[in-house]
Amino acid sequence: MNKSSTLQNALMLAPLIGASDSLVKALGLALVFLCVSTVFGLCMNALRPRLAGQGRLGASILLSATLTSCAMLAAQAWAFELQQQLALYLGLIAVQCVVLEYQDFFQRPVRLRFAGLFCLLLIILGALREAFGSGSIGNHLQWLLGTNDVDWPGWVLTAQGGLHLLTLAPGGFILLGLLLAARQAWAASTTSHRPPSRK
Repeated sequence: MNKSSTLQNALMLAPLIGASDSLVKALGLALVFLCVSTVFGLCMNALRPRLAGQGRLGASILLSATLTSCAMLAAQAWAFELQQQLALYLGLIAVQCVVLEYQDFFQRPVRLRFAGLFCLLLIILGALREAFGSGSIGNHLQWLLGTNDVDWPGWVLTAQGGLHLLTLAPGGFILLGLLLAARQAWAASTTSHRPPSRK
């Protein structure tokens, strides 16, 4: 398998844009991704020394598919509406785990912080897109608790709503680009303000 990170980045971009149109979907996907990838990493760390070659590939595919299926069934039993909204992106978690395994992601604990950063970016993007796109935040938050009898509208920020483009995929790309540009500008400003080192 190609060690390039292009496939991994493409697979991570699909749920990042697709499931971040609301805060509740972003929180739900982040929770499932963290649980599945953590259990997958722990199990593969135990199995990896006993496997080689095609056995490792088969075990990682079987394990990731099993864990993702269990997570989807648990989400369907606990929060059916949320699972219906996230079904496509939950299935991609299994593929992501296999790709990350073949990039030795789970063998380096330092790299595991990137999973947390991905989830943090997903939640920030979900909160911003919902706040600026629909004028409220936290709509359908009760789905995470498994209660569907009351449809809570969340905290309404503006009565007129927001910029609807941000709830669509192009708006997600625009907002993600703005966040990345802001991070680059901040990183450049912090490095330019460092005092020169003395020799």
